[in-house]
Amino acid sequence: MKIARYQHHDGIHYGVLEGDCLKRLVGSPFNALQRAGTTDQLDEVRLLSPLPAPRLFAVGMNYVGHIAEAGARTPEIPQFFMMPSTAVVGPDEPVVRPREAQVVHHEAELAIVIGRKGRRIAEEKALEHVFGYTCANDVSERVIQNREMPYGCLLIGKAFDTFCPLGPVIATGLDAGRLRVQASVNGTARQDGNTSDLLFSVPFIVSYLSQAVTLLPGDVILTGTPSGVGPLVGGDVCEITIEGIGTLRNPVVDEAA
Repeated sequence: MKIARYQHHDGIHYGVLEGDCLKRLVGSPFNALQRAGTTDQLDEVRLLSPLPAPRLFAVGMNYVGHIAEAGARTPEIPQFFMMPSTAVVGPDEPVVRPREAQVVHHEAELAIVIGRKGRRIAEEKALEHVFGYTCANDVSERVIQNREMPYGCLLIGKAFDTFCPLGPVIATGLDAGRLRVQASVNGTARQDGNTSDLLFSVPFIVSYLSQAVTLLPGDVILTGTPSGVGPLVGGDVCEITIEGIGTLRNPVVDEAA
């Protein structure tokens, strides 16, 4: 099942995507997947971020290939950091390259969407708390990031407004252990990985984080990026494609002076 959040002329709704139609839901899908009996046409709505203002957790250095690419030490535990909800934008919304930017990179990532509250979740029960998955682009300003990291920080380089596009839908029922994850810029392939290369699996990530944090419906956990990260400049169009979910497309613009 693919669930979208979208703007219709009569308001913002969730709906189940079936072909070119959205079967509108009553309220939030985290409460119940109750159909409202209304059908909206995909070409008559605007897709939004699947979550309006989620708590954002992310894992760094979680693909074996990306660890090698970066020449980094293999982590012994998931390298978690957080981002503000104001970093989120939806499909086709611009990623704004800030005035401070020198080197901005794309990072294609599978994002976990939590559907059930829980703390101290056992790894074997973790998938019971996962509602579904969406595409994410963990946009990063590398110069700032590299200045932060020697001090044990990782925030500003990832935190600029618009630096975390999500979408286009939340897909349920996927096997997150073997999904192709791709990124292209202006139609040229940049990243082409598979979640089978994850150092820490989805169940382990959810369980590990929940030992400290009570996970809530609508929380989003980015799982890391495969090798092939690369630069974004104003005028680019970046596309993140994940098997079973779809393609998240965002143009890149320079912030006005």
